[in-house]
Amino acid sequence: MADTVHDKVVQILAEQAMLEPGDVTMDQSLEDLGIDSLGLVESIFAIEEEFDIQVPFNANEPDKSDFDISSVAAIIGAVQGLVTAQKG
Repeated sequence: MADTVHDKVVQILAEQAMLEPGDVTMDQSLEDLGIDSLGLVESIFAIEEEFDIQVPFNANEPDKSDFDISSVAAIIGAVQGLVTAQKG
């Protein structure tokens, strides 16, 4: 598989932020990227569709979810965890 989880998640977030993937860094938050709550929902739908996974419905409430959206790196890690769990 040429495209990694990392590359695909960065591409989805970059598209939502109207940036080039190369402009997205691992330590940026969604707020840093200019992605608002609606953009988060659209990003989650795109991630679910791309990876055929189910992101927890409360992902936008960090204190209630294991799906960490605090940074680009955290989102990639959370998606990788879901993808790995699905394969298991």
